[in-house]
Amino acid sequence: MSNGYEDHMAEDCRDDIGRTNLIVNYLPQNMTQDELRSLFSSIGEVESAKLIRDKVAGHSLGYGFVNYVTAKDAERAINTLNGLRLQSKTIKVSYARPSSEVIKDANLYISGLPRTMTQKDVEDMFSRFGRIINSRVLVDQTTGLSRGVAFIRFDKRSEAEEAITSFNGHKPPGSSEPITVKFAANPNQNKNVALLSQLYHSPARRFGGPVHHQAQRFRFSPMGVDHMSGLSGVNVPGNASSGWCIFIYNLGQDADEGILWQMFGPFGAVTNVKVIRDFNTNK
Repeated sequence: MSNGYEDHMAEDCRDDIGRTNLIVNYLPQNMTQDELRSLFSSIGEVESAKLIRDKVAGHSLGYGFVNYVTAKDAERAINTLNGLRLQSKTIKVSYARPSSEVIKDANLYISGLPRTMTQKDVEDMFSRFGRIINSRVLVDQTTGLSRGVAFIRFDKRSEAEEAITSFNGHKPPGSSEPITVKFAANPNQNKNVALLSQLYHSPARRFGGPVHHQAQRFRFSPMGVDHMSGLSGVNVPGNASSGWCIFIYNLGQDADEGILWQMFGPFGAVTNVKVIRDFNTNK
């Protein structure tokens, strides 16, 4: 039979366990898991460190988890390393939260943004709705310019819902067109899968199936484009280890990779986009 003191001690113990696990956002793309562990080991004894990578391409998604032996060291790590400048990134260190319905499906997909908007501009625009866990603006690898597409993960789903209500169809400063704000990981994912399946099986389809040998002809490189697969979660049936390759025909001459990102991004994690152009006309 337990008494009030024992119950209080057990609750404190559970709180301590929860306060040893940290999430680290905005890590440099080339930072390794060993380097992550080494950095946080300078504060105290680390029980585990894990860098989160793309399941298909294997590259870093720019965030990871560090679990300390003691809650005191975890708190010191937040106070010491949060806001640390690493290469061109400023890392964000905070307590990792246990999964719950309150924080699920809080990822947003935003398209139609002015190409001049930076990641900071996007965060400043959306921060009024709540705490932003992480964000990313997709950029063209060649020009370094924004594609007008961003992803934001809020602390709570209710905050994401408020952002959608306020900003979907809204024209931000410097833009003549309204932006689209929607959930990146749609709770009704089966509808998205059914839509893709319908397109695939349609007699007049313009989409090819999983023809990986054809893709090799064009030398697609999954490391050659920006990714945000950690913020979207639609899984189309197929070979999970290599993904799916689909072909889209009869595109307009002004279509580019950015347009395809905007079209297909809401359906799930896009690992590569390539528009095949004529070598002579570049169209």
